[in-house]
Amino acid sequence: MLRKIIHIDEEKCNGCGACAAACHEGAIEMVDGKARLMRENFCDGLGDCLPACPAGAITFTEREAPEYDAAAVRAAKGGGCPGAAVHQMAARAPAPAPGAAPVSRLGQWPCQIKLVPVHAPFFDGAKLLIAADCTAYAYAAMHETFLRGRVTLIGCPKLDAVDYSEKLTAILRDNNIQSVTVVRMEVPCCGGLTWAAENALKESGKFIPWQVVTISVDGQILDD
Repeated sequence: MLRKIIHIDEEKCNGCGACAAACHEGAIEMVDGKARLMRENFCDGLGDCLPACPAGAITFTEREAPEYDAAAVRAAKGGGCPGAAVHQMAARAPAPAPGAAPVSRLGQWPCQIKLVPVHAPFFDGAKLLIAADCTAYAYAAMHETFLRGRVTLIGCPKLDAVDYSEKLTAILRDNNIQSVTVVRMEVPCCGGLTWAAENALKESGKFIPWQVVTISVDGQILDD
């Protein structure tokens, strides 16, 4: 089938092994001091390995390749996707007596990356938040800490199975965006969101301040 898959330029590869460590699907292995895509059906096309490569040796390409086989990956690993791992959260102290009802800080609609138009009045002078879907459920203060005062775009690179970078590039290039904040979960599949944002920033041709904030599965902000 014709699909997106990674390509490793062995001439550029310096043999550091960072991509193999970043590939949680087990598609990449080190052979004779070089990284190689050994199992094409293990490559999910999300690109966790791209930002890990210091040599810029890994790119996306679209070509005929076997379909991604999630069942084979699970069988080889003896488990499943780290992002789907079950976690039981520790009991927490009860919330204080309710005062004023929480207020939504979502400032625009739509907010899904796939649905939002490239050109919209709310982008003029906006501070942009690009957030993984799960962050709003994992981090209790998401609205007050991150949504407030920002234009919010949300998505899931694993479930949407699309490359957000092209649309994000157009939004950044064609609008007066003041800053970009990426809020992702700690799970590996969220690396695709960070990659898309970083690539869009580069392709936009603009210098826009940006930051990445990582949320743990138990709802904490992790240190960089």
